[in-house]
Amino acid sequence: MPSTTFLNLNEDKKKKIVQSLLLEFSNHSVSEAQVARIVKEAGIARGAFYKYFDDLQGAYTYLYQQAMVEIHKKITNSNQILSAEEYRKQIKEFLDAVNGSPYQDLMRLHFQVNESLVKPSHSKAPQPKDSREWGVMVLSHEAIKESLQSPEKEKQIIERCYEAIRLLTKKA
Repeated sequence: MPSTTFLNLNEDKKKKIVQSLLLEFSNHSVSEAQVARIVKEAGIARGAFYKYFDDLQGAYTYLYQQAMVEIHKKITNSNQILSAEEYRKQIKEFLDAVNGSPYQDLMRLHFQVNESLVKPSHSKAPQPKDSREWGVMVLSHEAIKESLQSPEKEKQIIERCYEAIRLLTKKA
């Protein structure tokens, strides 16, 4: 996670560093990322990087969380129980927000490689209230992951997820 020093940087410098992180982590897994490339692109000293972040995993986690916040801003948010159709719409909205965004390559690489290397903290994410909600969340996230990895199958993946959520949310 970032230090207070990083969070207190002027916006232009912070933006330049975040752009450098985005470039690095969109093109290299966490295990292949290099502080040297990040600091060169950002125009900062190597020591400054370690003043701002504990390590590459901390920098990645920060960037990933920023991306998730930004992407989720574009999605209809509801605190009530949704229908299967509304969940399908939210999955599509999420994928549309990722595709064509500056975070598209970051998210694809996250699901291909980085998800197994770094477990970003989801402490800010709302937790499911019950088993049904948990099931919908797992199905939705898996559909998003599969769709980002195989964009040519997105429509079929979303429909399969919709059918599973419809069964899960069906009133007995």
